[in-house]
Amino acid sequence: MLFALIVLVILLAGGVAVVRSMNTSLASAGNLAFKRDLINQGEQAIDAVLVKFSGSGALVTPAARNSNLKSANYSATALATNDRGVPTALLSNTAFNAVGTDANDIKDDTAKVTIRYVIDRLCNTAASPGTLGASGCVFPPSVNDVRGGSSQEMSTRLPPPPSTTYRLSMRVTGPRDTQVFLQASFARPEQ
Repeated sequence: MLFALIVLVILLAGGVAVVRSMNTSLASAGNLAFKRDLINQGEQAIDAVLVKFSGSGALVTPAARNSNLKSANYSATALATNDRGVPTALLSNTAFNAVGTDANDIKDDTAKVTIRYVIDRLCNTAASPGTLGASGCVFPPSVNDVRGGSSQEMSTRLPPPPSTTYRLSMRVTGPRDTQVFLQASFARPEQ
């Protein structure tokens, strides 16, 4: 009888441990799904920014991209970042107000998601990238940069137009003040 009671206590302790472990696993799985959803929501900012760079958008002309444009959350120079590469403008409202405006935030009240973004041109000065050159701006690899394949093949391709690299940084805030930071870079031909 004593032996049976000891075994039952051990089984009870094991059952409690399994239930707690299952709850922790479910919470972790829920957090991962929640994070993935915020990442998917953040892609809305990419669409909004591409509209600004095309058609009749605010940043379609090279002249518009050569200076800061607060109304488009745009900086003509590379923004200061923290040690993880996140622009400090996304970490504080005061710093953000120097670069952008709250009116550009993308909000989904149903999902309780807010997307704040900044666009910065990866140049060290607000001027034409053509005059700054490679020492002042980040450019994609040129046609002369062999990145694999055949060097003979590279000579037969048409050279790409000169283009400048831009960085889109996003802060996606969800329910319970959960935040996800995302970045994307793209090149835009200067014409």
